[in-house]
Amino acid sequence: MKLAFTMIELVFVIVILGILGAVAFPKMAPFIEDAKMARGQSNVAAIRSAISNERGKNMLNGVVAFPQILDDAAKDTSGESLFDGNATVSILQYPLYSKASGGFWMKKSDNGATTQYRYYLSDSRYVDFNYTRATGNFDCAHNAANDNDCANLTK
Repeated sequence: MKLAFTMIELVFVIVILGILGAVAFPKMAPFIEDAKMARGQSNVAAIRSAISNERGKNMLNGVVAFPQILDDAAKDTSGESLFDGNATVSILQYPLYSKASGGFWMKKSDNGATTQYRYYLSDSRYVDFNYTRATGNFDCAHNAANDNDCANLTK
């Protein structure tokens, strides 16, 4: 009675798994990109909804203004809490964390009137979004290079 696998059986199993992996991975790559796009779409919708909800709260309190700050995150810094408001305002109940990598956001700039955020679809492909305090708009910074991605993220 044999209680273990022989070396040749183990080698065959490893070779078969390698072949399956080599065939399956290229077929799975588009699904990974689609998942990052879907994540971005849901994030944009949640952020826009949260901005609108916060304005509604302000109006009930007699203040006709959009949120002036979406977060206290440092610019170009990984691991920061994004869209969590500040000590007095909560935009998203569960913040997004910054990272310059596919499927994540990064705060890029803040000039007092507009705050720019970047959503990374991959390490080298991204779409910039601007939040304008006066109007409450959270929209893509359109350019020829990212128009298709911008349209997909905001549908």
